[in-house]
Amino acid sequence: MQEQITNIREEAVNNINAAINAKELEEVRVKYLGKKGELTAILRGMGALTPEERPIIGSKVNEVRDELEKMIKSREDEFAKIELDKKLNEEKIDITLPSTKVKRGSKHPLNRIIEEVEDLFVSMGYDVVTGPELETDEYCFERLNLPKGHPARDMQDSFYITSEYLLRTQTSAVQARTMMDNKEKTPIRVICPGKTYRRDDDATHSHQFSQVEGLVIDKGISLADLKGTLEVFVRKMLGENLELRFRPSYFPFTEPSYEVDVSCFKCGGKGCNLCKQTGWIEVLGSGMVHPNVLKMNGYDPDEYTGFAFGTGLDRLAMFKYGITDIRLLYQNDVRFLKQFDRLDR
Repeated sequence: MQEQITNIREEAVNNINAAINAKELEEVRVKYLGKKGELTAILRGMGALTPEERPIIGSKVNEVRDELEKMIKSREDEFAKIELDKKLNEEKIDITLPSTKVKRGSKHPLNRIIEEVEDLFVSMGYDVVTGPELETDEYCFERLNLPKGHPARDMQDSFYITSEYLLRTQTSAVQARTMMDNKEKTPIRVICPGKTYRRDDDATHSHQFSQVEGLVIDKGISLADLKGTLEVFVRKMLGENLELRFRPSYFPFTEPSYEVDVSCFKCGGKGCNLCKQTGWIEVLGSGMVHPNVLKMNGYDPDEYTGFAFGTGLDRLAMFKYGITDIRLLYQNDVRFLKQFDRLDR
């Protein structure tokens, strides 16, 4: 039996060394070490041996098996290296060829405006707060001094989901939530950027658009504080030499209320097609927080005053970058968006 094992070993070693590829090597492995291999057959026939012979033969078979497995593994590694070298030689990359330009994205103009506005107001000590886009009628209207049946509700054609829930028409709802969440009724200084929704769709209006609103509540806040804040805001965003003009207006949540115009940054106030020959461009609405709004949201109007303002971020982007159609901001047209790539460099 030992002589048979020795013969099998010598024959297997010769066949392993003679194999010229991985396929032939696998055939050798199956012939000697497989389930029906010659060494395996000897192990299965050990039942016919005497008790004294079994450990001797078993040890010899295992010794030969280990030796053959190591030789086969060594040859497998050789064939794998040969195959890899062949593949590398056949698949060489010509690094002298001109490369394909890597396409890179750029910040969306709306994101640029939002980041600029947030950076400016954070530097002035404001907090940035957000709120739900699906809002309740209570926070979107009633807590802002627009009770049910109020005629000013007709100014905003809203998307109602139910009789109580709607897509918010303004980020002013976040201001109401901020006042209500402030349980200790301490001073507030926040801006509220976010998406809003109204039934509009033309070159200068969209059913979805972005707003940023600001709210300051404290003791002794006056119209002078509002004017000074807006001057810093507008000049930082649109131009250092712009002039502001306050026109009396009406908003249910502020009293007094003002529309704010800036001198046209295209013609310098001389009159052009952008400002419709008036020399002025309307940019935002503002005013002193209405006493009813303070009272409904837990602040004593005899002790606290405040101001609020709001503007469309889309409108700011259109002014700042000369965009003529608001719908371009939402169409994801690469031809439009790639124009802003150079601003990242």
